[in-house]
Amino acid sequence: MQAFIDQSVCFIENHQAWAGIVVGLLAFGESLVLVGILLPGTTVLIIVGGLVGAGIVQPLPVLLAAMIGAALGDTISYFLGRWLGRGVVHKWPLNRYGREVARARLFFHRYGFAAVFVGRFFGPVRATVPLVAGMMGMHRRRFQVANILSAIIWAPVVLSPGWLVAKGASSIPELDVTSLFGLAAIGVAALIIVTVIALKLRSRRAARV
Repeated sequence: MQAFIDQSVCFIENHQAWAGIVVGLLAFGESLVLVGILLPGTTVLIIVGGLVGAGIVQPLPVLLAAMIGAALGDTISYFLGRWLGRGVVHKWPLNRYGREVARARLFFHRYGFAAVFVGRFFGPVRATVPLVAGMMGMHRRRFQVANILSAIIWAPVVLSPGWLVAKGASSIPELDVTSLFGLAAIGVAALIIVTVIALKLRSRRAARV
């Protein structure tokens, strides 16, 4: 895994024109069922955020590619779930990951739309929640709303740790427009996530009354 991380980062650093494509493929694999369980895509993307912060890689192509790749990966996983049905979890190779699938099913059963929206941010269920959503018959439009919104938020969030480290606290007063956009995106992302979770929990409590 470490060799894959090192080689990916080295390639992006030395072939900056390909950064968007590589990041898009990593985000796609990170969101794809089974592949996402094994691929250390998040680690690479955090480091790529550092390359963005250092000015080595342009931010916009990387951000857009991460959003598109993440949304496509979840979409394919969702349609695989709809196509293969619930019995697929008992067949190879998913039967080797029973614990991960069970966690995703429980998470989706409890939170539904919110599970798809925030599931991308939680390692244990990230790559399996879209598959489960398809298996359980979640409406396509409802799934895509959660999927696309979460992908838009996930991209700047996953890149931000490396970006912040590269910028350093001493450079905060000298932030340019791109940097300010990055900070704004992080703040908006956090606000949206907290708001959605709060509304979802509130609606569930109201339903029980």
